[in-house]
Amino acid sequence: MFPYKTSIKFDRTSNQPLYIQLSNQIIQLIKSQTLVPNTKLPGSRVLAEQLEVHRKTIIACYDDLLLQGWVETIPKKGTFVHRKLPELQQQKLANGETVGLKVQSGFSFYRNSILPAKPANNEKGILYIDDGISDGRVAPINDLARTYRRIAAKKNVIQHLSYGTTYGNDTLREVLVNYLNETRGLNITKENVLITRGSQMGIWLSAQLLLQKKDVIMVGNTNYQSADKTFVNRQAKLETVTVDEDGIVTDEIEKYCKHKQLKAVYVTSHHHHPTTVTLSAKRRIHLLNLARKYNFAIIEDDYDYDFNYNHAPILPLSSHDTNGNVIYIGSVCKTVAPVFRVGYLIASKEFVDEASKLRGFVDRQGDALLELTFANFIKSGDLDRHIRKVLKIYQNRRDLFCQLLKEELGDVFEFEIPKGGMAVWTKLNSKYSWDEVATTARKYQIEIGDWQRYDHAKLGHNCIRIGFAAHNEEEIYELINKLKKTICEI
Repeated sequence: MFPYKTSIKFDRTSNQPLYIQLSNQIIQLIKSQTLVPNTKLPGSRVLAEQLEVHRKTIIACYDDLLLQGWVETIPKKGTFVHRKLPELQQQKLANGETVGLKVQSGFSFYRNSILPAKPANNEKGILYIDDGISDGRVAPINDLARTYRRIAAKKNVIQHLSYGTTYGNDTLREVLVNYLNETRGLNITKENVLITRGSQMGIWLSAQLLLQKKDVIMVGNTNYQSADKTFVNRQAKLETVTVDEDGIVTDEIEKYCKHKQLKAVYVTSHHHHPTTVTLSAKRRIHLLNLARKYNFAIIEDDYDYDFNYNHAPILPLSSHDTNGNVIYIGSVCKTVAPVFRVGYLIASKEFVDEASKLRGFVDRQGDALLELTFANFIKSGDLDRHIRKVLKIYQNRRDLFCQLLKEELGDVFEFEIPKGGMAVWTKLNSKYSWDEVATTARKYQIEIGDWQRYDHAKLGHNCIRIGFAAHNEEEIYELINKLKKTICEI
């Protein structure tokens, strides 16, 4: 008889019932052919005595195995491993490998060489050079949590727990209409608003609806990498336009349009990504006029509208658009914390309608309770109070970072103090390469990451973005000190 007593192990500290633990282990014995088809299982009394459990546990186990089809009961004879079970063909595992460990797929699938993998920056003790992200330590977590709990405790919350609209929560859409009209000079209604899971979803939806193979989209010759990859993934053709101290050079766009068809222009007008420069008023008007004349779309990614240190925020292109050419994309991720995936896409009603249908295939709907939380957070004025608070913090960090970078490494790094945003566009002295800096910096626990992403156009500008907002004062001193050690070693 099979030695059940030595083969079956119970974890009596587990929350899983004993009969399920037993059922799962017998199934494993059947799958491994230790118990072959037509093997008779011990009677419930006998097995209960062997395993020192109550007989009801064995009966419940056998009932479960019978229900799943692993065993069959033959009257007056007993319980048997099902006679018609086929042998499970399993790959033999090497020594040390665990059952269920899967590294390679047992099927073919299409790989995407265009879209890069994005490893998490979470190794302890490492200082990561980022693109410019907010500091989660100053996020208003307690305020948001209280609001979320209050909303979840309401009697009418049940209406938000089922399937909703692919446009996003109606309350948040209405609140955003008022907020964006007041703060950004827009003139929109709820029908112009689609809630997204952050800016990247808005870019993706726009690319899906605007671009097909060989359609042309124009971007800066330095540009946001994720946007570029999204457009290329649509097999669109990227044409680059020069970026100078006044933003993208719109004269080049006009010259192109006179001879060729342009489908769209992607622009980060407020703080160009990655250089942080602002698109001048003259070029804003020129770009809008060109879009109207040549019937192309403008994807305006306003990723960090709220962070301005030297002046009030500049109104977006969308606020001047009366022809329906601008698709305006933004989010609260940068403002509060990246983990809160709440963004918006603002466009003509017909574009929003189509985008909402497409969104339903990749994300049936958003998180209604989270969206209601942010609707309340915005309407109550808490968002504006948070912005005023972190503006002071990030401005102080910007000033300290730029001061130390100039004092300690001014002969190595060239930069302009940014008027807004959360990063500095930093040019490395041509005597050095970011490749050698990145390699050496790892010795001092600094991770620079994929620095090549800032120069897809192969301009050789030798610049990267260095974020300052996510580092407190102590960490900024540490970062500059380690960068200085890195350069000294090189």
